[in-house]
Amino acid sequence: MPTDKFEEPGPAEGRVGGRTEEPAEGAAGATAGDGFAARAAGGVVCPGCGASGPAVRTVPDACADPDSPGSGLSDRLAKSPGADSAFDSVLHFLEGMVLTGVCAGLAQHGVQDDNLLFTVGGAVLAVLLFVGTFWVIRGESRERATVKAGRPRAEALWTPAHYCASCESVFYPTGSPWPGPLTTDQFRKYVWTEAGFTEQLDEKLRQLELPPRTPAAPGGPHGHA
Repeated sequence: MPTDKFEEPGPAEGRVGGRTEEPAEGAAGATAGDGFAARAAGGVVCPGCGASGPAVRTVPDACADPDSPGSGLSDRLAKSPGADSAFDSVLHFLEGMVLTGVCAGLAQHGVQDDNLLFTVGGAVLAVLLFVGTFWVIRGESRERATVKAGRPRAEALWTPAHYCASCESVFYPTGSPWPGPLTTDQFRKYVWTEAGFTEQLDEKLRQLELPPRTPAAPGGPHGHA
């Protein structure tokens, strides 16, 4: 009498309609995992040219590159204007006083020799140098105060920005606070203006216009590979 071989079915979730299938959740999880891995591997994508990977770095990382000073990139992406230190101001004061003293001595020499040209010329130069020295020191002090006051705002705008070496643009991956790519000069003007460094901008950057704040396109600043 023929005997049918009886096989015990495996786990219920492994059989559907008589055939074995992978769990749906596992397949979906693998797909999602692959997508996440692809995004993580690709990193941030430049909204201007679509580059990613090593070509796209944060602005602080780009400026920290050893080649950055030589290429001028660190200057184009400067977080804040350079300001003379208090020590520099002291040196400038001493230099001014020395020159003032030299001119005062020239005027005194003119008085002793009855030389009107030396007397008047030396006295005028001494006064101008004395006043000019204090004018310079005052300006340097005000500039230091301006940079100090605007540094937190500049830091907040400068740190999260990314630089793309492929198209030499700067952008914010989240689309905020600026929704699109900027040139390095536009980025510096934006940061410096927002931080209150408008007076420190050179004439070229003052004339430079920023692009309109258009909404970020889908897959633009938010896009990942």
